[in-house]
Amino acid sequence: MKPVNQANETEEKKEMTPQEVVKEIVGTVLYFAGVILAAILIVVFVVQRTQVDGESMEPTLYNGENLMVDKLSYRFREPKRFEVIVLQPFENDKKTLYIKRIIGLPGETIQILEDGSIMINGEKLYEGYGKEVILPQNRERAKEPITLGEDEYFVMGDNRNNSGDSRSVAVGNIPKSRIIGRAWIRIWPLNKLGIVNKLGKN
Repeated sequence: MKPVNQANETEEKKEMTPQEVVKEIVGTVLYFAGVILAAILIVVFVVQRTQVDGESMEPTLYNGENLMVDKLSYRFREPKRFEVIVLQPFENDKKTLYIKRIIGLPGETIQILEDGSIMINGEKLYEGYGKEVILPQNRERAKEPITLGEDEYFVMGDNRNNSGDSRSVAVGNIPKSRIIGRAWIRIWPLNKLGIVNKLGKN
């Protein structure tokens, strides 16, 4: 047999031209830029992680639990009663976030009676989310009827006697523009992994 010519067995590596090197670098930079941009868009428009700080949502959520917030749903529909949401409580403070439950919807009149009953448009609201009956001193501004604007929501913590929420003058009614999204999935601790919000009620 004739010996095989080694030069024919393997192809010599072709050196890249300067133009090809530039093209390779640009392609790599654009790839990573695309990944970073996609991550930013997801955080801004789709989901973000948040951590529960405090006791105001007990017994539904506890201090230190981690949640994923759905920021997309409310771009296509209105928030529903009893949904747990993440919001900016103060108009000029975008860093402080609260986690509360929607109790009153736009256009409704809310009042809390001395016995702790929550009234919506003069009718008692029946719900089982509150940790305790609201004490008379914790009605605050809601001891008088409060009528919500066309884009305003009345929110409360489930720990009704230990929550800064729409009952206080400092927080007040929450416009939709200050709602970040709805609490979606509890991701920590792992033994509580699961959906936070069931389908909201109208």
